[in-house]
Amino acid sequence: MIITVQKPLEEIIESLKQYKKIFVVGCAACATKCQTGGEEAVKKMADDLKKNKKEVTGYKVLDTPCDVRIVKKDLSRLPEVKAADALLIMACGGGVQAVERVIDMPLYPSLNPVFLGTIERIGIYNEFCKICGDCILAETGGICPISRCPKGMLNGPCGGAVEGKCEVDRDNDCVWVLIFEKNKKKNVKEGILKKYMAPKTYSKPVKLNNKEKK
Repeated sequence: MIITVQKPLEEIIESLKQYKKIFVVGCAACATKCQTGGEEAVKKMADDLKKNKKEVTGYKVLDTPCDVRIVKKDLSRLPEVKAADALLIMACGGGVQAVERVIDMPLYPSLNPVFLGTIERIGIYNEFCKICGDCILAETGGICPISRCPKGMLNGPCGGAVEGKCEVDRDNDCVWVLIFEKNKKKNVKEGILKKYMAPKTYSKPVKLNNKEKK
């Protein structure tokens, strides 16, 4: 899930200063779970815009605003959109750019995407994946050292852990201790601590067309 936080309201209002009529687009997927772009957040944003002397022509919470097909079907033909001077997008950058592909109007994001997150519970999210393009979780017991070690140690612990706790943050377990214990429970004979992991290049495609592969 893409974790987002709302930009300061003052920054949002400043970005919209040259426009009077605003249409607000929300996200029923990631941003809703983050409580930054769902129905409640969109309604509050509409109220805040009105308090700042903006006319809100309408709002729509799209199922997945990062899907160009959804934008075309559920947003592009709305008269409230055509009546607006600009759109305020309460979604990640993928959502903003999907709307840009379909609607030729000034677009402004109200959210900052911060990381790909794993939900512990609502309001508490962990960055457990860096989307590095070369997954090594099969080797590390399903625990990623790239994202979960503050130093990104790819080949074993740094040596600074004390009683299993990270030297950077004593409230966190050393990820390499977690990996070792997980592989130990799985009875992995070829220990990850004895295996050299080559440096990552982080090269990955920026565009995929799976239809061409079939």
